Formats: sequence, C-alpha cells, structure tokens
Amino acid sequence: MKMMKGMLIALAPAALFAIYSYRLNAVLLIAVSIAAAVGSEALYQYLTKKPIKIKDLSAVVTGLLLALTVSPSLPLYVVAAGSVFGIVVGKQLFGGYGKNLFNPALFGRLFIIYAFPGTMSPWLAPVDLTTTATPLQIIRSEGTLTPLSDLFLGTIPGSLGETSALLLLLGAGYLIYNRFANWRIPVSVITAVVLVSLITGQNVLFHLFSGSLIIGAFFMATDPVSSPKTQLGRYIFGFGVGLIIIAMRLWGWLPEGTTFAIIGMNLLVPLINRYTKLKPKPEPKEAQ
Repeated sequence: MKMMKGMLIALAPAALFAIYSYRLNAVLLIAVSIAAAVGSEALYQYLTKKPIKIKDLSAVVTGLLLALTVSPSLPLYVVAAGSVFGIVVGKQLFGGYGKNLFNPALFGRLFIIYAFPGTMSPWLAPVDLTTTATPLQIIRSEGTLTPLSDLFLGTIPGSLGETSALLLLLGAGYLIYNRFANWRIPVSVITAVVLVSLITGQNVLFHLFSGSLIIGAFFMATDPVSSPKTQLGRYIFGFGVGLIIIAMRLWGWLPEGTTFAIIGMNLLVPLINRYTKLKPKPEPKEAQ
C-alpha cells in the first residue's frame, strides 16, 4: 500500500494540471475510470469468493493511470470499459495483483484502441478545448516542431496527464527518491530514444518531452509486477521499450507507440528474467 500511495502522490501534480487544463472533462474521466476499476475489482473478488483487497489502492492507481493516458474527449462509457477490462482481464484473470503479466492500465488502453477505434479523437487544446492536433501528429504531417517550452510546461494538446513534462518529472523524481520505481528502466528508455534520435538527426528534447514517453517510462514501465526482476533485465527491458517507442514514431503507422512498446516488452519479461537470472555460486567442496 505504501508504494501505491507514493504513486498517487507522484501523479497528483499531473492530475491536478489535467483538471485545470480540461476542467469537467478531466474530472469526469478520472472519477469514472477510478470508480470502474475499484468497482470491477471488488465485484470480481466477491463473485469468485476471494478476499476483497481494494484497500491496497492498486485499482485506484490503475484507474487514475488509465484516465491520464486517454484523450480529454473520450466518451465516459469507453474509459469505463477500458478500466474494467484492464482490471478483470489484465489483472484478476492472471491471479490478481502480483501475478499479472501486463500493466493493467496500459492493457485497458490497448483494449480501447482496438475495441473503440477512433474514440481518442478529437484531441483538444487545453483550457479553451478547441479541436487541434498533438505535437507528434503535427511533426508527422507538417514537419513542424512544437516549441520546447510549451512541451515542458504543458500548454499543448494530448492525453490528460501527458502534457506537462515538468510536472511528470517532478512526480518521477519523487518516485525515484523514495525507491518506489527502479531508475534503471526509465534511464534505459531515455538512453535508447536519445541514441536513435541523434543517429537519425532528430531533435532529442522534442522526443523526450512529447507524447507519453515520460509517463510511460517512469510510471508504467517501472511497474514492479510486470517488469524484470534482475538489474540487467531492467536495463534490457527499458532499452527495448525506448527502441520501440522511437521506432514507431519515426517509421510506424502511428505517431505514438508507448502503449505498444511497454505491452510488447511485458511479453518478454519471463524470458528476460530467465536468461538474466544470476546462477548460484557452487558451494566449496570440503577438504578431504
């Protein structure tokens, strides 16, 4: 529970900024997503006659994370469906917290992408809520870079909780300082993105501050349940996530690929754990 409280504290600045930027849209999306996550977890555990463990706050964190990764224009029933799917299918059917293979929030977001195609649009500008394009959509269609100051402060359109790099990094620092997240994974994600950006002549800071890279690298890829257990495995996992993100941005069919990157690498975690596990040292033979 201590780690879950830490996650909520770390996400609070981005969540409050989302409410300031998108007003009632953000309030309702966050409230519905959390309620659906907590409610579906409690109902599933009740129906399967398992102990109801919603007090551990893991469902609250899942609901909040999912809400912060969706468009401010997303219909409420869609975010509710994604939240329920992420909790029931992505978490409880695997055996509950501690046994899930995928990050439940991203699993719910992936469900939304495929089950409700097109519902993430339109993207809305903060405060005035006019329809507009995201920075990653603009650079892909027009080749124009959004000013870095706007990306850093958050005066840009995007998912509810991904717009302000400053506030996300503030929360990430809190997580790392309190050891609620392993720093090796986000550092490896960032390293991969920086290297590929430099090799291909891209603006490094633009790719670091845009899209859902920061919230994905620090708040989702670091999920201790669905990420590797070994230190070497964490480097490999994070680097793989970063490579997929930047590859999809530069050459993929979508302008953003954080969800696919983390879910894809989650699939490889059992193999990464297996091949990076330290072999126990043989015990010395007793002298004859």
